[in-house]
Amino acid sequence: MVKRILDLDASDIRSMNKEEKLLSIKAGEGRTVISEIICVAPPLLWDVSNVELASAFGSDMLLLNIYDVDNPIIKGIPAEDPSKIIESVKKLTGRMIGVNLEPVDLEVKIQDRTTLPKGRLATVENVKKLVSQGVDMVLLTGNPRTGVTNRQIAEAIDKIRYALGDHIIIASGKMHGSGSIEEAGANIINKELVKDFIKAGSDIILIPAPGTVPGMTVDYVKELVDYVHSFGRLAMTSIGTSQEGADEWTIRNIALNSKMTGTDIHHIGDCGMSPGMATPENIMIYSIAIKGKRHTYRRMARSINR
Repeated sequence: MVKRILDLDASDIRSMNKEEKLLSIKAGEGRTVISEIICVAPPLLWDVSNVELASAFGSDMLLLNIYDVDNPIIKGIPAEDPSKIIESVKKLTGRMIGVNLEPVDLEVKIQDRTTLPKGRLATVENVKKLVSQGVDMVLLTGNPRTGVTNRQIAEAIDKIRYALGDHIIIASGKMHGSGSIEEAGANIINKELVKDFIKAGSDIILIPAPGTVPGMTVDYVKELVDYVHSFGRLAMTSIGTSQEGADEWTIRNIALNSKMTGTDIHHIGDCGMSPGMATPENIMIYSIAIKGKRHTYRRMARSINR
């Protein structure tokens, strides 16, 4: 019997396979918070890492951004052996860990394009390294000005699913245009793309949360979430527009609107007052809005030694 994510101890996660992790999230009934962390950004609290800080404020899962599989660095996490840095994060936080990789489309013309190192690209080789390093989930998405397109996301899903589909959770989707004007606003995601991603092998579909991207209304996002669920897959709504640093009223509204869409996982982005992570209080405020103080405080207080 798989525990819902609300009740997981660190020791439970260590023994779970991919399908059990997905089932645990599903059993949480829309009460899972995943916090995104820019792993090369200096810690907000200098001698305590941002992954530890996000966990302390109620995150159920952690998502690492700008993580280079060939040069693994997470500021604030000491690691004599860089290949074991994910293992160190898990020991310190007791959380499931995801990593962003980017399916870049070089045919897209972008002014001041951000050129990525090989270790951040969405390739089978890089996902193999994530699996060996102990990562639970890969999210195929795009940062600003990188030129990630939905076509490239679908191609990357297919290749990764074929090679490693049984070993790692595959999530996919864009939080914003990623530099592609044609795929901005409401054009970021639609039912046809959802179907393409799922047919290619995605376990989780990312959709911008209502109110974060122009055109993303509660009704539209709910329609997409329902469509994702009709295929037996999970949905993740995201804040990838720096609203993770907004006021409490905005955070609560995004949280409740996302809950109303039926989403399974609530993503909160990595740029609060400054790049690195969400404003810590907003992680807790978001969590309380979707699951109350009881479950939020349980997650915050649960010892990693359990």
